[in-house]
Amino acid sequence: MTKNLIRPLSFLSATTGIILLAGLHLDASGIKVIANSSVTTDTISAHELKSVFLEEKNSLGGTHVEPVLERNGTAHEVFLKEYLRESDTELQTYYRGLVVTGRGLMPKALGSDVEVVAYVAETKGAIGYVNAETSTAGVKTLLISSTENGADRQLSSRVEPEYPDTLRQHHIGGTVRLRVAISANGSVEKVELLGGNPILAETAIVAVRQWQYTAGHSRTVKEVSIVFDPNR
Repeated sequence: MTKNLIRPLSFLSATTGIILLAGLHLDASGIKVIANSSVTTDTISAHELKSVFLEEKNSLGGTHVEPVLERNGTAHEVFLKEYLRESDTELQTYYRGLVVTGRGLMPKALGSDVEVVAYVAETKGAIGYVNAETSTAGVKTLLISSTENGADRQLSSRVEPEYPDTLRQHHIGGTVRLRVAISANGSVEKVELLGGNPILAETAIVAVRQWQYTAGHSRTVKEVSIVFDPNR
C-alpha cells in the first residue's frame, strides 16, 4: 500500500453515513447456541430460535435445521427458561403431541455438553445449546439477536472515519460493513470486517474502535455499515 493511499483527510460527520443495525448478544444467559458448519447464517433471533425448537420452523438462511436438546443440566434449564419459556414436562408433552398428530418428531436428546457439541459437529443442519464455558471447536456459535437488548446499547461517543485522500479524489467510495463487539461497560472490544473496500475498511475500523456505547447488562454485538460517499 503506497503512503498516499493511507494519508487521511479530515471531514465533517455529514460526509460519512452511518447505519446501526439490530442489536445482538453473546452468551447473555450463560449458554451458547451452536450449529453445524452447514448452517449458513451466523445469527438467529430469539423468536426464530424458539420456532426451531418448537418445530414451527425447519430452516435458517435456506438451510434445513434439526434441533438438538440436552436431557437435563444447567444449560437445559437456562435454555428452557430464557428462550422456550416452558418447563421440561411441558416441552415433552408438546413434543409427544407433535408425534401423535404427525406434525413433528421427537428431537434428539443428549446427556452432556460434550455429546451435544460432537453431534452438532457431525450432523448437517444440527443446532443445539451448551454452557457458555464449554469448548465448541468444530461448530459455529450463533449470535442471538435481541431488539430489546440492542436498543439499550446506544452510541454515546463517535469518532468519524477519515476518508483516504487519494480514494476520495478518484471518487472511490462504497459501504464498509463491520461487526462490533461491545463490552458491558460500553467500550468496543473487537471489530470484524464483514465486507467492503479493504482500504476504506482500515480507516473505518480505526475510528469504530474508539466509539463508546451506553452500558448494558452483557456483552453485545452490533453490525455497523459505514458509507463513504466521495460526492458529499
